[in-house]
Amino acid sequence: MHTTAQSRALKWTAAEKKAARAAFNLAFAREMAMVRSKVEALLKESPEPAQVWQILDYLSEKQRELDRKYDFRYSVLTSVFGRLLGESWLSEADLGALSREKLDIIECVASLFRDSNA
Repeated sequence: MHTTAQSRALKWTAAEKKAARAAFNLAFAREMAMVRSKVEALLKESPEPAQVWQILDYLSEKQRELDRKYDFRYSVLTSVFGRLLGESWLSEADLGALSREKLDIIECVASLFRDSNA
C-alpha cells in the first residue's frame, strides 16, 4: 500500500506530465459527455417545465462532484487517476505512458474504488 507522502514525493517527467494532462482531459471529457447525455434524456423524459429545476439540481450536484474529483495537482494525481480508473473513466491503456511505479499506485487505488463500489 502506498502513502500520501510517497505520492507527493513522486517525480514526474515532462513526457509523463504531458501524458497525464491528456489522460486527465480525456476522462473529464468522457464524464462530461455522460452528463450531457443524462441532461438530454431528462429533457426528453418529461415535457413539464418543472423538469428544468430537476435538471438544475442534477447539474449542481454533478458540478460539486466533479470539482472534488478532478484535481490536477501532481501530489494527488495518482489517487485521482486511481479513482478514474476504478470508475472506468480511464483505461490502463490511457495511462500507459506513466512509470511502472505510478501505475502500481494507480492500480492499487483503482482496486479500492472497485471494491468499495461492488
